[in-house]
Amino acid sequence: MHDVIVPLEQEGTEAKVLDWYAKPGQRVAEGDPLVELETDKVTMEVPAPVAGILREILLKPGAEAHPGEILARIDAGAVNDTGDAPEAVEEQVARVATGNTSAPSIRQKGETRHSPAVRKALAETGLDPAGITGTGRDGRLTRDDVRRAAIEGTTPPTETPGITSPADMPAQASGERGSTFVPHDRMRLRIAENMLASVTQAPQVTAVFEADFGPIMAHRAAHKQAIAADGVPLSYTAYIVHACVAAMAAVPAVNSRWHEDRLEIFRDVNIGIGTALGDKGLVVPVIRQAQALSLRGIAARLHDLTARAREGKLAAAEMKGGTFTISNHGVSGSLFAAPIIINQPQSAILGVGKLEKRVVVREVDGADSIQIRPMAYVSLTIDHRVLDGHQTNAWLSAFVGALEGWRV
Repeated sequence: MHDVIVPLEQEGTEAKVLDWYAKPGQRVAEGDPLVELETDKVTMEVPAPVAGILREILLKPGAEAHPGEILARIDAGAVNDTGDAPEAVEEQVARVATGNTSAPSIRQKGETRHSPAVRKALAETGLDPAGITGTGRDGRLTRDDVRRAAIEGTTPPTETPGITSPADMPAQASGERGSTFVPHDRMRLRIAENMLASVTQAPQVTAVFEADFGPIMAHRAAHKQAIAADGVPLSYTAYIVHACVAAMAAVPAVNSRWHEDRLEIFRDVNIGIGTALGDKGLVVPVIRQAQALSLRGIAARLHDLTARAREGKLAAAEMKGGTFTISNHGVSGSLFAAPIIINQPQSAILGVGKLEKRVVVREVDGADSIQIRPMAYVSLTIDHRVLDGHQTNAWLSAFVGALEGWRV
């Protein structure tokens, strides 16, 4: 017998069993998705560690799953419960019933049976799975794929006999005609809990400055090709992280945590980068010890973390231990957002708005000059228990100075 265990790298996060892809007595192949788990960060599939017969499921759907806990047991190399060749029981019965005794065909990539969660979501939305792009392993459809398609409304529903127009469509069992209920997943519930706890716990104040990105753009244009030769894209966010480190040296109290009897100021600057996952919410991978990294090192770390975040491949440990967070909300089009809620138990969060050309006044040789410059609003939301206006403005001044201090 081989145990199927909850991955240890999920330590520190809550997880629950969503659905099983196989039933006891059914044969599974090594590496096949066996069970779907949902944590407060991601939905993940646990593969079968060996080939064999699934003998016992110990954690049912809805059960809490703790790191290292046994999910199920597989009898490696055993024949199935009929005593015949080791193949899925349901496939064997189906072939006998239809008179087809030939071996089952090998499924093509992306052509798999849907999990119970996906089948339920398809039934609730009436969507045709053939029109939905799967993002799971080997192109497998996930529940989030179906939810996303339902929200976007880009996939036509499957045909229902007797229904000829949208007006004839039956009302959702969970809501009124013309509405769809989308159950909250664990990530959305955790985000809601954290946001509410943050604004309840800390008095939050936001200060706003304006930054000229012209020096950064010139420096990036001069150096991005050389850095890209090493497979590392040089993004504006790398410069923003670098400037945060410089500002922390000027006002260390921003890189801190409030305790009831003391303020804990951290030596390491561990910067979390808010990374949007579309309709699924967001995660915050952490660049650790950013103060020890060069601009190139920050760019490389940033590219690796954000790419794996969007693929759902981050380990839980890579989203822990942040001492400061950046919300680059301007990438989705907003000029300014306030307040950007602090990622507790941190003391501050930086917001960076959309970069756009604006008319500004600059002094040149003692005379005012009207110029068109690439500008962005930058904000710092602070825990007013920890920081006052003077410190907040001093940090933003140092941050903007670092952004505008680059030279080719």
